Amino acid sequence: MLFVLLMILALSCNVQGDERYSKEFQEFAARSKNHTNNWAVLVDTSRFWFNYRHVANVLSIYRSVKRLGIPDSQIILMIADDMACNPRNPRPATVFNNANQHINVYGDDVEVDYRGYEVTVENFVRLLTGRLQPGTPRSKQLLTDEGSNILIYLTGHGGDGFLKFQDSEEITSQEMADALEQMWQKQRYHEIFFMIDTCQAASMYERFYSPNILAVGSSLVGEDSLSHHVDSSIGVYIIDRYTYYALEFLENVTPNSTKSMGEFLTVCPKRVCISTVGIRKDLFRRDPYSVPITDFFGSVRPVKVISGDLDEDIVIVKDETVRTVKTGRYRYVPPLVIS
Repeated sequence: MLFVLLMILALSCNVQGDERYSKEFQEFAARSKNHTNNWAVLVDTSRFWFNYRHVANVLSIYRSVKRLGIPDSQIILMIADDMACNPRNPRPATVFNNANQHINVYGDDVEVDYRGYEVTVENFVRLLTGRLQPGTPRSKQLLTDEGSNILIYLTGHGGDGFLKFQDSEEITSQEMADALEQMWQKQRYHEIFFMIDTCQAASMYERFYSPNILAVGSSLVGEDSLSHHVDSSIGVYIIDRYTYYALEFLENVTPNSTKSMGEFLTVCPKRVCISTVGIRKDLFRRDPYSVPITDFFGSVRPVKVISGDLDEDIVIVKDETVRTVKTGRYRYVPPLVIS
């Protein structure tokens, strides 16, 4: 459903059933109906100190999507959250993704939605499909609709056709595919970018059968996904190779960037990744090279701003109904915002 805020400073407003409206506004309404908002579901499925790199992976992606405009209210972050305050951490309350320790990706404003033993297969599937328990806080809900583009990023330990959750359970590739199909049937997404950094990552998207999904995995079936480098002061590997090079690309992306998803899919060739990055795009209806990277990693705010005095009809799009308002002469501040 489209939600419209029309703020008008006027003395009167006469709503009429006139079906006349400008071609410009008609096209604007049509574009907005398709893709209206962006969400991110970022999940680290592992725990324990030696998996430090997985927390760094997911927090780095979290930092990137926030920088590019997706607000915390539209990001679901699921992590064990046991690294920043681990007694073995030489720098408490920090997580770094580079041996130079330039950026503390834990930061001061990380909002973890599911932490510790809340990071389960059941909670993950319920989150995606909208079948959460009554009374679940709004911050723990994926409130998407048919206009939502969703980035789903997963990191942890995987195998051929499964992804482990905290060394105690696993989700299979078929269960993942069925969850996405439920999302499609319930009109919970417009497009999905599925991104996974694990061993044998490509096996997790092989069974997908729902439309409008673009998928990338850090390794093919039978291959391991490798870590990038150790920070000797911390004593563990601190980031995985695929995510490291993905972040290197994202650091050069701005909210107004012209970079495409097609370019992003090539960020980690085998000579640097060691593993072979897998890509699946047969379910995706658009050419990735024509899709701005901000369609998944950024924020969508289609706004039509009109200033000055107008005496023409404008279009209001509300609850998928198009109608005209006889404007008369008054000022709009702003006249139309669709989000």
